[in-house]
Amino acid sequence: MIFTYAECVNEYGSKYLVNKAVKTGQLYKQESGIYSDKEYVPALAVISRKYPDAIFTMNSAFYYYDLTDVIPEKFYLATDRDATKIADERVVQIFEQKDLLELGLTAMDREGCSIRIYSRERLIVELIRHKKKIPFDYYKELIRNYRDIIYDLDIPTIEEYAYEVPKSSMIMETLRLEVL
Repeated sequence: MIFTYAECVNEYGSKYLVNKAVKTGQLYKQESGIYSDKEYVPALAVISRKYPDAIFTMNSAFYYYDLTDVIPEKFYLATDRDATKIADERVVQIFEQKDLLELGLTAMDREGCSIRIYSRERLIVELIRHKKKIPFDYYKELIRNYRDIIYDLDIPTIEEYAYEVPKSSMIMETLRLEVL
């Protein structure tokens, strides 16, 4: 299990006892401010605990849903537009409007931890919205994989999400021409 530094201080009683637990092997320091009771913890679990309000999106989410076999080099996280910039080199931060941030939010169990991630329906909208920022071959691979699972998706929900975000007419036209 992963803990923040504040949780460890509450659990052990003082900073000294937290440091003592680390030295004796009861607790393992994963990185600054993040501890666990296991020596090895997946980076995904550390990132999801370190940034609890962030949502996995784009390349990370496409990989976690098996829509691509390209392993992302960084974690793609969506945060509120007013959120503090994430200085972690392992993270690509995507700023989203407050009213759109939790649209299509769901939870997924991955590598032994629960992460906040966008649904496949929201991700197809994000894919089309950001298609100019994505390499063409990668975009086509994702669209092809979405075509393979189109009958598993909730089309009215996709349309609802498309009308909520900017560029809705372009998104609907692209959905109609390339996916459906």
